[in-house]
Amino acid sequence: MVEDQNFLKVKRYLILLFFFLIFSTNSFSQNYKFKKIVKLNEPWGSSFINDNELIITEKSGKIKIIDINSQKISDVEHDLNYLEHGQGGLLDILYKDNFIYISYSENRGDWKSSTSIAKAKFKKNELNFKNIFQAEPPIDSGYHFGSRLAIKDNYLFASAGERGKGMIAQDPSKHPGSIIRIHLDGSIPSDNPKFEDKPDWLPEIYQIGIRNPQGLTLSPFDEKIYMSNHGAKGGDWFGEAKKGENYGWKILGWGGKNYSGISIGPKWKPGFTKAIQYWVPSIATSAITIYKGNEFKEWNGHALITSLKDKSLRKLIFKNKSNIKEEIIFKDEIGRIRDIQVHPNNGKIYFLAGDSLWLMEKN
Repeated sequence: MVEDQNFLKVKRYLILLFFFLIFSTNSFSQNYKFKKIVKLNEPWGSSFINDNELIITEKSGKIKIIDINSQKISDVEHDLNYLEHGQGGLLDILYKDNFIYISYSENRGDWKSSTSIAKAKFKKNELNFKNIFQAEPPIDSGYHFGSRLAIKDNYLFASAGERGKGMIAQDPSKHPGSIIRIHLDGSIPSDNPKFEDKPDWLPEIYQIGIRNPQGLTLSPFDEKIYMSNHGAKGGDWFGEAKKGENYGWKILGWGGKNYSGISIGPKWKPGFTKAIQYWVPSIATSAITIYKGNEFKEWNGHALITSLKDKSLRKLIFKNKSNIKEEIIFKDEIGRIRDIQVHPNNGKIYFLAGDSLWLMEKN
C-alpha cells in the first residue's frame, strides 16, 4: 500500500514536471495566442486604412482590402505596370491621409525593372496610380528590390535594394542600394545630401551602402527612421537611417560571407555607419516596427524584428546602445514572416506570414 502511494506521488510529480518543462520552454504558449484571419497568395505589404480594415499587396499583382472582423476580402482594381519576376512584384503599401503609396517592381521593358513608387487617391474599388519615383537605371534582375515605405511629416522614405549588383550600392549616381527621401508629392527636399555636401549624389538619395533593406519604420518615440537589412550568408542588421552616410555594402560584409563561402569584407570599420544589432548567421530580417500600444504595453519603445528564414519575432531593447537586449518572442509558429502591423487603437499585432494574415494577442 505504501509502495502504491509512493508510486502515485512519483507519477504525479513526473506529470507536473513534464508540463512545467513544456510550458517553461515555450513562453509563447503561456502568454500569447494566434488566430488565422484569412488565407492569401504571397502577401507582401499591409497598412491599416481604419480600425477595421487592412489594405494589403500580393506579390503576384493583387491589392486587397481585408475586414479583420468579418474576414471579408475585397479586390481593388489598379493600373500599375508591374513585373513579377523573382523577388519582384507588388511590394509595400502605405495609407496616409486618404492617399495610398505603393512600392513595386516596375516593368521597364526587355525584362528590365526598377524599384518604383506610385501614389493614388484612396478609393475602395479602384486605385489610379501615378509614379512619384523610379530607381535608375532599370536592371535585368529578379533580386533585391527592397522595398519598404515610411512617412515622417511631409517626407516619404523608401528602401531600394541593390538588385544583386553588389558595388552599385557604393555608386551614388545610381539609386539601387540606397535609402530614398522625397516629399509626399514626389518632389525633392532641398536639404537632401546632394544639396549640402554630396554634389555627386542623385538628388533623391538619403543614404547609400545598403544591400536588401526589407524593413523601414518611423519610431513614434524618438521620431527617427529605423531599418533592417537582409544580408548575404550572415550579416543581417537593424540600424538607423542616417543622412548622407554609408552602411558600406559591398566593401563591408557585416560579418557575413558570399553564398560561395568567400569572405566579403570586415563587419565594420571607421568611416561607415555602424548598425545597432547584427545577426550572423543570417535570420533573413524582414519587416520591423517600434512597438506602441496597449496590448503589449510592456514592449512600448522596443523594436520588433520579423524574419523569413528564421520564422521568428524578436524584440530588441536598444535605447542604451552599449547594452542591447534581445529576446526571441516566438519561432516556427506561423511560417516565414513578411510584414508586421500594430493595430492603431488596441495594439494587437497582425502579421503577413506564409500564405495568411495572422492576429497575435494575449491569452
